[in-house]
Amino acid sequence: MSEHKGIWVIAEKTSENTITGVTLELINAARRLSEKLNNEEVGALLLAGNNNIESLVKELSEAGAQKIYLVQNENLEQYSTELYVKAACEAIKQKNPSIVLIGATTTGRDIAPRISARLNTGLTADCTELDINEQGLLAATRPTFGGNLMATILCKVCRPQMATVRAKVLPKPEPDHSNVAQVERIDVELDPSEIKVKILECLNSCKAACKIEDAEIIVSGGRGIKNAEGFKILEELASTLGGAVAASRACVDAGWRGHCDQVGQTGKTVCPKVYIACGISGAIQHLAGMSSSDIIIAINKDPEAPIFQFATYGIVGDLFEIVPELTKAIKNSQLTCCC
Repeated sequence: MSEHKGIWVIAEKTSENTITGVTLELINAARRLSEKLNNEEVGALLLAGNNNIESLVKELSEAGAQKIYLVQNENLEQYSTELYVKAACEAIKQKNPSIVLIGATTTGRDIAPRISARLNTGLTADCTELDINEQGLLAATRPTFGGNLMATILCKVCRPQMATVRAKVLPKPEPDHSNVAQVERIDVELDPSEIKVKILECLNSCKAACKIEDAEIIVSGGRGIKNAEGFKILEELASTLGGAVAASRACVDAGWRGHCDQVGQTGKTVCPKVYIACGISGAIQHLAGMSSSDIIIAINKDPEAPIFQFATYGIVGDLFEIVPELTKAIKNSQLTCCC
């Protein structure tokens, strides 16, 4: 295991062919971990085709990567489970990093367990915290037992140590334009005939307004909303504040909102400046997705609701009375300011 050195982040691209936010967050975390490992190299593994390479390398470099390992092949232009897994495994075998970090996205959750299985190593999934313990091992912390406990998991006897990490739970770095990462190309033989599933078309089921993970203000509804119609008052408040509407799992399971709106352990992790929780009791599974918000405002008619223990400000009362009045007050305030 002494041959394994360095911390790698497997870079993921967006549909717009840019680097995802969680990749940048992981590079920032890798730099912090590196300081506890005698400044081991922080690398990014980039699997890409022939388009937009310079821009992708620039993003990774400015995020703080010291070295970018580039596997460039025309067959990697579009995501393919089989080829991406093969390319990643071959690159890891050639360079022997000690730690490999992957975003807990749809793509990350698809390739991470396959990579760990082929490399015969362990994988800690959906982590919310990363650290290095006294023995120099990656200490990956994740919710367990339905989110009721936090478990810190070690990989003592296999390398690389692997973890997937949820988006928005780690800070994103400020771009460092002075950092210039070294680029090393890695050659991997890829056979397109190995592709078992081909992507014919990509359809975005969520509108831009539905991207709650990017919103600075979120108005979220829980079981107390009662039905899909109840979200209309939340939409009006969100529109007034220039924010987005989110929901708890109970609302999504009931069919009141789409899964792209769900916040929580089985939904999205968000970190807005303001999170307004309306009719949300505060189950630990929901808190796992929003507890890092700068300001939490809870509106609930139950004064004993657990959400109040985590809220910055709490309002005890009927949300169907409070939310419209809050919207009205904000609109009046804006009108006054304009005058």
